[in-house]
Amino acid sequence: MSILRRHRVAALLSAALTISPVIVSFAQSNSGLSTVAATTQTPVAGTTAPSGSFAPIVAVTKPAVVTITTVMEGHRKAMGEASPFGGNSPFNEYFQQFFGDQGLPMPKTPPQQQGQRAEALGSGFIINTDGTIVTDNHVIDGASSIKVTLDDGTELPAKLVGHDAKNDLAVLKVKADKPLPTVKWGDSNKLMTGDQVLAIGNPFGIGTTVTAGIVSARGRDLHSGPFDDFIQIDAPINHGNSGGPLVDIHGDVIGINTAIYSPNGGSVGVGFAIPSDQAQKVVAKLEQGGNIEYGYLGVQIQPVTPDVAGAIGLDHPAGALVSSVTQGSPAAKAGIDVGDVITGFGGQQIKDPKDLSRAVADVAPGTKETVNIWRKGKTIQISTDVGRNTENTQTASTGGQGKPSAGQGLGVPSLGLGLTDITPNIRQELNLADSQHGAVVERVSPDKAASAAGIQPGDVIVGIDQTPVKSARQANQAIAEAGKAGKKSVLLLIDRGDQQIFVALPFAAG
Repeated sequence: MSILRRHRVAALLSAALTISPVIVSFAQSNSGLSTVAATTQTPVAGTTAPSGSFAPIVAVTKPAVVTITTVMEGHRKAMGEASPFGGNSPFNEYFQQFFGDQGLPMPKTPPQQQGQRAEALGSGFIINTDGTIVTDNHVIDGASSIKVTLDDGTELPAKLVGHDAKNDLAVLKVKADKPLPTVKWGDSNKLMTGDQVLAIGNPFGIGTTVTAGIVSARGRDLHSGPFDDFIQIDAPINHGNSGGPLVDIHGDVIGINTAIYSPNGGSVGVGFAIPSDQAQKVVAKLEQGGNIEYGYLGVQIQPVTPDVAGAIGLDHPAGALVSSVTQGSPAAKAGIDVGDVITGFGGQQIKDPKDLSRAVADVAPGTKETVNIWRKGKTIQISTDVGRNTENTQTASTGGQGKPSAGQGLGVPSLGLGLTDITPNIRQELNLADSQHGAVVERVSPDKAASAAGIQPGDVIVGIDQTPVKSARQANQAIAEAGKAGKKSVLLLIDRGDQQIFVALPFAAG
């Protein structure tokens, strides 16, 4: 279970923003630029000193870490009335949980004062001597102006080159009269739980700070965006650290500090960073300017659990199970069907739904790719065009909670299901379309497999073991046949409101 579901989330890396109200005139400052560092330092290729000191690593990485100051027009954000991440940021929900009625209050300024601006602080790091800087998108989202402060105190105006809210990444550019110090990308795929890491940034605006820790876990999903694959660390990071680099013992950037879990607003040793292998690809595209276009297939997918694998004849649980196909989408045109398990895409092995989401997103719209599919006991290949994803949000509804009227139901006692046909009264009560067919779940026994799998009264079973069913009797017969065939589980396709999902019910648990 996600920690973000079991506990109240504090910040989220928004955490890393420090917002303070400042009263300034709307005139631009004419202050000159200081001289920048003249040399570029190359990260060391070694480990910590015998004494255990990280000083050699810090000496070559810290000069490339910058503080990013953004100005947001108006007093609403200064009063804490809106999230600093902008309307489309994936962190808005958690920001509201943290800075809402409970948790740390936002600093407030009297609303009658005019000409206010909210100033936000974050961190970043230089990846090219020409002044190319990487940070988090939520650090600069909604900014009317951006200023970068180098490690030596030099202040430079920054230009936004490109940004991507889905990956929470942004690229800035500053102009300096000399080459700037840099850090280089590392290989986050080589990271192992327990590896030592350093987090560098400007927490609370007090100045560049280095903290040490280890990799606590890999592949964390914070439900903040479609490409979540965070590195969890215990190196302390706080407000203002967002966008700063996470470096390994060789001084290479293996992550970008992005979020924290905190019940009190401070670091409790649970931080999250975007892996460098994911970030580097996005940054390379953003350096070309503008936003990123993502590929689109047009399927809703879910994991292949051991019970699902047993129901459809897969020898091990892997791939992405297609629960619905959008009409007119590239997937529909290519012939991908509900119940297919996508095991490969564009030459890549698909182990889970996240693999497929990332693989499709990385493909340029208009590209033709090959899809490997497990369908009814055998593997086939389908060629599909990849469309353009223009959606900013994901549809996720769990409707269909209403209980149907009592009727002549057929029981499936081994699984704990009470099924009934769709009558005119049930159709009206559940707001089902005239074309809707299937078996309605009337009752669920609390101590049986159906209840454990999350099946609810009001669900409509439209398919069993990848075969459509139109009535309770057909559903009952299909389940019985699956049991007689010696299957360990039976696969149900369920309509629930505006969502269609597969649920595998193990016979042994009945």
